[in-house]
Amino acid sequence: MAHSTVDIPRGRKVAAPSNGDVAIAQGQPAVTVAAHQAFWLLRITFTIAPILFGADKFFNWSVHWPDYLANWINTIVPGSGQDMMYVVGGIEIAAGLLVAVAPRIGAFVVAGWLFGIVINLLTKNAPQYYDIALRDFGLMLAALTFARLALVIVPLRKSGALPKRPW
Repeated sequence: MAHSTVDIPRGRKVAAPSNGDVAIAQGQPAVTVAAHQAFWLLRITFTIAPILFGADKFFNWSVHWPDYLANWINTIVPGSGQDMMYVVGGIEIAAGLLVAVAPRIGAFVVAGWLFGIVINLLTKNAPQYYDIALRDFGLMLAALTFARLALVIVPLRKSGALPKRPW
């Protein structure tokens, strides 16, 4: 296993294992390369998933989405539950596209949207949907992690300090 030197606060240097040649070849510390790769994995995921799930809101291929809408939401929005799902689908598609073109903004939009989904699921026939709420809470944390990475990676890519692609 290859080792690379990583700067630690207070001026100490420690040899840390890396997975090798990519970090060394680009002159980047292994953690920077790993963060850049994680950024791209999350960017691709949070672009494709909201677009696919948003499209599904129009067709109900995977599930009948209005069944997941909390009654209190259904009473305050005009129209039927399916009408609300059309709006939800449009927002999810827009959020996925926003992640694709502006990840520093889109990541926070997706995280906020997932938070709203968690609240909806926690208040829909508790505790029937707690498992799905927990999954979406994990996705929200992943979106917040992506947002944090985007705040660092995007400016570094734009300045030329990082390559456009990590591979």
